[in-house]
Amino acid sequence: MKVPKKISKRDFIKTAGLTTAAAASATVAAPYVVRAQGAPIKWRMQTYAGTALGEHVIKPSIEAFNKAANGEMVIELYYADQLVPQGELFRAVQTGTIDAAQSDDDSMASPVDVKIFAAYFPFASRYSLDVPTLWHWYGLKEIWEEAYSEVKGVTWLSTGAWDPCNFATTKPIKSVADLKGLRVYMFPTGGQFMSQFGVVPVTLPYEDVEVAIQTGELDGVCWSGITEDYTVGWADVTKYYLTNNISGAWAGSYFVNSDKWNALPPHLQELFKLSIDNSHYYRLHWYWWGEAHYRTQGGKLQLTTIPDGEWQQVVDAAVKFWDEAAQISPRCAKVVEILRKYNEIMEKAGPPYRCA
Repeated sequence: MKVPKKISKRDFIKTAGLTTAAAASATVAAPYVVRAQGAPIKWRMQTYAGTALGEHVIKPSIEAFNKAANGEMVIELYYADQLVPQGELFRAVQTGTIDAAQSDDDSMASPVDVKIFAAYFPFASRYSLDVPTLWHWYGLKEIWEEAYSEVKGVTWLSTGAWDPCNFATTKPIKSVADLKGLRVYMFPTGGQFMSQFGVVPVTLPYEDVEVAIQTGELDGVCWSGITEDYTVGWADVTKYYLTNNISGAWAGSYFVNSDKWNALPPHLQELFKLSIDNSHYYRLHWYWWGEAHYRTQGGKLQLTTIPDGEWQQVVDAAVKFWDEAAQISPRCAKVVEILRKYNEIMEKAGPPYRCA
């Protein structure tokens, strides 16, 4: 019988080191690579925003999604009115003409009662952080889920904040009386509210607005804050910016075709939701930076302000408007109740939540 060779402690350590190094080398030489199986899933998505604005409010997040999807899925992004008119956007998602949309419920004609609270519901928010706080901590998320569960074919995913709603015009606004007769590009609900002060709301394709101001068809816009006015070119064709706003932040959402959404594997659903959160976060700091930057360093628009005492009549009119909105349905009444409670809490909390 052959006697096994004795191995010294020194030899054992040397041999073990060589074996470990070889194993490590094999691991490094053959990294794990994820490969898509078959053709990638392809979606078409349209945003409410034009090309210049879309560069900020959605394009970076979609590019990040496509990269992270690693060939398993590709989202083709289209801008305002490129595939379907904005007013037909909800219906297009519902029928599967497009697979997803980024928009407010109001201007895309969502067939739900709570659509009136999207976009710029007058004085519902003071700052951009009010919007995610209302949805995530005061129950609006659950209300939106309930409302869209009653509509076949479309799944609501998330709501986030954009910029405030101010007037940028070719004529100066220094009093409420100066609003009378102004032809202004506005969202449906905001336009309905301001029409009582003589504003004439006008609906046009997004990309036609700048030319309409130049030709005199429009006297201005009340569709955004000053960041968008500069970003999309409206500051080049208007002269004045009213610092009083009718809402502190636009509330916009992401919608998907329900069948297409349910067909996605869970990891791609989660990846898409993460890209939405990425977009929400970017807008919070981009708009917060821009609203102050362009007021102080923009150089194109002259700032005007209606005195607080006079502007109070517009604020007071919103109270009546809220009462009317509460009459639409029990669910709308619940939203109004939440908004009232939220604003009462913010007032009691004081600075920095609300300032006197």
